[in-house]
Amino acid sequence: MSGFTIQLPIHDANDSVEIEVRVNGKRRSYQYRVEVINLEQCDMMHEIRIQCIREKIEEVGEDWQLINIGAASKESIPVMFRRKQILDAAEGKT
Repeated sequence: MSGFTIQLPIHDANDSVEIEVRVNGKRRSYQYRVEVINLEQCDMMHEIRIQCIREKIEEVGEDWQLINIGAASKESIPVMFRRKQILDAAEGKT
């Protein structure tokens, strides 16, 4: 199994979450962030809207990995990213 889901409440748009867990006795930290893309900033044509969402995702930066695209409403779509770098707090590695 490559991963599992933990439900965490997100209170504000564009929240950042840091999670520290133990995996086989080793402490690891993971950083996540949720971005809310305002669809009103994108053109209403389907193909153009998809390109707009793609560009907004790419703007986040190379050190973040796309994890999940949530259910869209008429106004927005939530997108979750995980920082690619995994910190091993027990060994002091990055």
